[in-house]
Amino acid sequence: MLERVIDIDCHGERLTGVLAEPAEGEAAADTAVLIVVGGPQYRAGSHRQFVLLARRLAEAGFPCLRFDVRGMGDSAGLLRSFEALDEDISAAIDALHAALPGVRHTVLWGLCDGASAVLLKLHARPDSRVAGLCLVNPWVRSPEGLARTQLKHYYLQRLMQGSFWRKLFSGQVAGKALGEFWQSLRLAWRARQPDQSAETSNAAMDSALPFTQRMAAGLSAFRGQVLILLSDEDFTAMEFAHHVGNDPTWASLMSRQNVRRAKLEGADHTCSDSRSQGRMEDETLAWLLAFSPKPLISQ
Repeated sequence: MLERVIDIDCHGERLTGVLAEPAEGEAAADTAVLIVVGGPQYRAGSHRQFVLLARRLAEAGFPCLRFDVRGMGDSAGLLRSFEALDEDISAAIDALHAALPGVRHTVLWGLCDGASAVLLKLHARPDSRVAGLCLVNPWVRSPEGLARTQLKHYYLQRLMQGSFWRKLFSGQVAGKALGEFWQSLRLAWRARQPDQSAETSNAAMDSALPFTQRMAAGLSAFRGQVLILLSDEDFTAMEFAHHVGNDPTWASLMSRQNVRRAKLEGADHTCSDSRSQGRMEDETLAWLLAFSPKPLISQ
């Protein structure tokens, strides 16, 4: 496995990327992976998770590029929201194919709002070179969705505990905590009301729509293979599951034959322990091997 730094031009601004690839003479697939970093992270990721992933995939024959978007790490430019990374991702795909002429297909891999940015990019700028998506704990947060998740996975569990009721009747539960509970209850109830904007229409391509609907539009138009990995100890993953369960459009997308969902048992948001990191890498690699062309020997 070899690594090299490559420069990425994004509308005249320089982005920094690190490309991991099989060593000369080793098996190399014609499918490469582009890691899209989400949140306030640069190309290494939390606990170097993207470094480890990229090297693992390259050792298995899949070249992998991780890069800093504008305004992050060693890249120039102003920092942008995850909703406005389509130019950065497109530039990185161009650079990846220029650096590796033998690569025909790209898989976009993203965590959290990096996963969301991938779908928003496909909505704004479809790209025939993209053959697959790996989306880990996609970000779909709204006040209502967070409240619903908190009610199910925190408040309801607290209500079942005798210690909570003892503290409540003894006055040890602060008024602020009770206020937060009632606020979550109101927001969760609001989320139960029908969402007329989820109706399919030509307006689904309107960039003024909520980002979750633009994500759905990007996924709806994509015909490649999709892997969705959800950590079972992560609120963001729980919010995504609840969003899918309460939105008919998303539920329909998740039932398509090209979409596969898998649970990362015991994993937190960034798969911060070695076991969870290994499981995430295993799931990604097994999925890549299942749908990608067989590796070729580098010339």
